Amino acid sequence: MKKILYSFLLFASATLFAQKNTAVKFAVANDIVGTVDMFSTRQNTVQSMNVYKTAGNLPQNLKKFNYLADNGLTEFKIKKGYEGLDRVTLAQVNEQYGLAKNTPVFIEGYEFTNPDTKVYSDILAKIEVKDYNGKKSLFIETKVK
Repeated sequence: MKKILYSFLLFASATLFAQKNTAVKFAVANDIVGTVDMFSTRQNTVQSMNVYKTAGNLPQNLKKFNYLADNGLTEFKIKKGYEGLDRVTLAQVNEQYGLAKNTPVFIEGYEFTNPDTKVYSDILAKIEVKDYNGKKSLFIETKVK
């Protein structure tokens, strides 16, 4: 009985760690992941924006980000001369925290499995190393609470 209870608690805690924060709206600009909130503070750099309400509506160039489209996905076009926002690959972030490059990263509960995915450094507000299914992984929040 104790083994069953322990297994259930372990599963419940793993599930709790990886819950998606559906309040976060992801955005993509030049194949780099950010958030809509991040761009709302930089309106002077935005040339245009397209909002896609479902993963099924995504254009071909955004299909690789369909796992982020639970709440829709916004694509931003950046004005010329403003493309220089800081960016980093998830492999680089993993290395900074002593993890293998190809370790999946969780951003607001969304699992990013491709270590070559680039993200804007502005969305890396809080980073923690936690155990997930017996393996250390990065859990990132886009805002400090």
